[in-house]
Amino acid sequence: MQSSPKPRADAQSTAALESLLGAYQRVRAQTLELAAPLSPEDCVLQSMPDASPVKWHLGHTSWFFETFVLEPGLPRFAPYREAYRVLFNSYYVTVGPRHPRPERGMLSRPSLDEVLAYRSSVDERMHALFARHPEQAARLAELIELGLHHEQQHQELILTDVKHALSRNPLLPAYQRARGHSGRAPETMRWEALPDGVRRIGHDGEGFSFDNERPRHRVFVGHCEVADRLVTNSEYLAFIADGGYRRPQLWLSEGWDQREAQRWEAPLYWIARDGGWSQFTFEGVRALEPDEPVTHVSYYEADAYARWRAARLPTEAEWETVAGGREPAGNFLESGRLHPAAPSAGAASGQFFGDAWEWTSSSYAPYPGFRASEGAVGEYNGKFMVNQYVLRGGSCATPATHIRASYRNFFPAAARWQFSGIRLARDPS
Repeated sequence: MQSSPKPRADAQSTAALESLLGAYQRVRAQTLELAAPLSPEDCVLQSMPDASPVKWHLGHTSWFFETFVLEPGLPRFAPYREAYRVLFNSYYVTVGPRHPRPERGMLSRPSLDEVLAYRSSVDERMHALFARHPEQAARLAELIELGLHHEQQHQELILTDVKHALSRNPLLPAYQRARGHSGRAPETMRWEALPDGVRRIGHDGEGFSFDNERPRHRVFVGHCEVADRLVTNSEYLAFIADGGYRRPQLWLSEGWDQREAQRWEAPLYWIARDGGWSQFTFEGVRALEPDEPVTHVSYYEADAYARWRAARLPTEAEWETVAGGREPAGNFLESGRLHPAAPSAGAASGQFFGDAWEWTSSSYAPYPGFRASEGAVGEYNGKFMVNQYVLRGGSCATPATHIRASYRNFFPAAARWQFSGIRLARDPS
């Protein structure tokens, strides 16, 4: 009797597509859940050029699937609205013209309901692709998976952009109801020693990764020590009390110019009142918790603080060497806390994932042998490899299924509206 490997392969392919469709449904639903507490007026706000309105995020993530999956995957494809091809294109020059990023807040039309209808149409057509054209869905599976991780990036951006927009409202409104915040004072900062050695960093090829995480390669890491947790609010308060924002010798020249021009006196969202400090959170204004990780600091502030501590920021190779063998578990989006948490006392894995993205001293540059993805999606990462720094580890607004030790986030040195924090490293004296 003839063996039947093909049916097994078909069964495996069917199961893989069902799993991918399930992931699609979960991610798309989670995005809508993040937008649910917001009014239509909230969803059109653009509080600064680096942020985008929630309505635009909802449209853009749908545009991504329509453009890169449905257009090549569905027979007799037609765009939902021709104008949306321009309105919701972000930076894909090879796809076509784009509405200027700083003017996304001017898009009072289409309405939020119209954007949600567009989103529903994309979902219906994606389901039709899986149901009626499974061979095409299988052919485009890698692009669909890329689209899901792209949408998870925008889930985090929805939260960070909403937080910034609400913070600009004099009413300082809350995004969610207050939750209990039980936390334990972190233990004394410990240091993990790294001996000299050649290490391997980058994605190992198992599971999803962005092109900027590849190829895995060797790098020399010199002898150093890396802190086991993030810097806390109380530790950063000591920097402020010691005149950290008044001592130019601690700052990079560009950072000092930025501090003076922007009149930085503390991290973003900190509020000095009644002789103490509060902070704006997704729950509105509440007292600053001394044991929580400091967040919403720029690279310049992180670097100045590290210098004040007679330390420095780790390189991304040092960070990945220390964190790579640990389970990427921590305080992520799914916890619903949406705020950094003090690490549990005696946590065995250290505080390397979640809570706050960690600035490294590494410029965002291609790995040796880097090759951008083929086609228009090749514009995703590579063209931004200049004038930015790498951050690692994820934050309290990052979906847990989106993070891994090799993940390379990147922002300009002055960016503060992301959940960015500080881990220290030091060299042997």
